[in-house]
Amino acid sequence: MSEAASTWHRNSTDWLHDAGWGVCCHFCFHSPAQMSAGDWNRLVDAFDVEGLVRQLVAVGAPYLMFTIGQGSGHYCAPNPTYDRWAGLNPSKCSRRNLISDLADALAPHGIRLIVYAPADGSWADHEARKGLGLARHWSDGVKRPWPDYRLPEFQSRWEDICRDWSLRFGHRVHGWIIDGAYHRKERYPDDQPPNLRTYAQALRSGNPEAIISFNSGANAFVVAYSPYEDFTSGELVGNLPVGEAAFYRPFCEDKLPESHYGPLQRSIDGEQMHLWNFLGSEWGLGGPRLPTQLVAGWTEYVVSQHAVVSWDAPFGPNGIIPAPIVEQLQAIGQAAARARDSRAGIQAIRTSVV
Repeated sequence: MSEAASTWHRNSTDWLHDAGWGVCCHFCFHSPAQMSAGDWNRLVDAFDVEGLVRQLVAVGAPYLMFTIGQGSGHYCAPNPTYDRWAGLNPSKCSRRNLISDLADALAPHGIRLIVYAPADGSWADHEARKGLGLARHWSDGVKRPWPDYRLPEFQSRWEDICRDWSLRFGHRVHGWIIDGAYHRKERYPDDQPPNLRTYAQALRSGNPEAIISFNSGANAFVVAYSPYEDFTSGELVGNLPVGEAAFYRPFCEDKLPESHYGPLQRSIDGEQMHLWNFLGSEWGLGGPRLPTQLVAGWTEYVVSQHAVVSWDAPFGPNGIIPAPIVEQLQAIGQAAARARDSRAGIQAIRTSVV
């Protein structure tokens, strides 16, 4: 661990651990890069916040993970800093602050909000990329290894943009998950800011207690990726792992300890173990792909082991989750509650014995 990393303070993830599970919604799947600013604003304005919140309350979801943007160049909250750098008129940042509206509607029910943001900004919007300084991206057809991983000009500007959002949302946002933060050592070297430390500082600007994760990509299992994150991103490839195994991950350039084949657990390298999976036929789309008994049973096992799982739930452009997915979420919520009750009972027995 570098000297800079050794002085970094990780935030408490107790609330995430106690939650055990949550719902993820990829809203920005509904915003293709070619969508006009006017159409985007109409889509965001039509989002039924109260309807989604009622569904989350009904299934007992302790938190919601929600995309603010996903590479198309459309964002569901205003950001003057983004507008200044991107130089687009009209702006593709929505007039409505959907993130704040969600947070305000969730808060009375004790449901927390984690915001998803892309590490590579508006990679599909080539006009915005010019102003942002995103000169290269893997979607341009460049094969690994990229000719130059590091883009400090873009990274500094993107951190300014994320700082604006963080300050705008304040304590209403309890966490951030940053997708596509590939090639940590090359893109975000510990000894050369901007890097994941400065990125994390920007994300904590509005809420110093916010928890953070940097996603290095989908894999068959999960490892801790950076000393500057509090929980693992844990993006899976649709599998339902029940234990750990040593394997090589090209983006993480790290290996799990040899002969590490134990069960899931609460902590991995000092981070809360969090897994990220999808209920639909793929991320954000389709009907249930697995039997309800299976996803509920696996969730109960995950939570019983003190790990956490976020389930991606497909939903319509109006924000409403279809009934078959809601039925699975209800079963998942009940299974997670059983696991939490079991954990609490075991802890009570241990305390009484001591």
